Amino acid sequence: MKFYIASSLRNKERVRHLASCLKEKGFLHTYDWTKNENINTIEKLAVIGEAEKSAVLDADFFILVLPGGFGSHTELGMAIGNGKRIYVYSMSNEPFNPEKTTTFYHIDGINKYIGDFDQFVGHIIKMELAYNA
Repeated sequence: MKFYIASSLRNKERVRHLASCLKEKGFLHTYDWTKNENINTIEKLAVIGEAEKSAVLDADFFILVLPGGFGSHTELGMAIGNGKRIYVYSMSNEPFNPEKTTTFYHIDGINKYIGDFDQFVGHIIKMELAYNA
């Protein structure tokens, strides 16, 4: 099973940890954007954008680690539109409160998880292994 993780650069280490745990269980990472450096031209951004788009579409399931940025929410939209299994993680309930949320966190098929990150990692592994059993 293939996965893609969307987030912001400030969550780079969490994303790397999550990807490592999933790969240890045999899952395939469609694209690791955390390795990108020296992105200082529109051309480089376009190449990365195409790679990320392909990776989201190629993934069987999609993970959004909040807080995310503009790009991660664009990727979320692609995942929703293409019927991917989706997991959204937040350390707190704040992004899901009516005053601060987006409607797309609350549609059918969005699996929200609030709390400990390592437990979230275990939750995804458990859910995806069960899905593929």
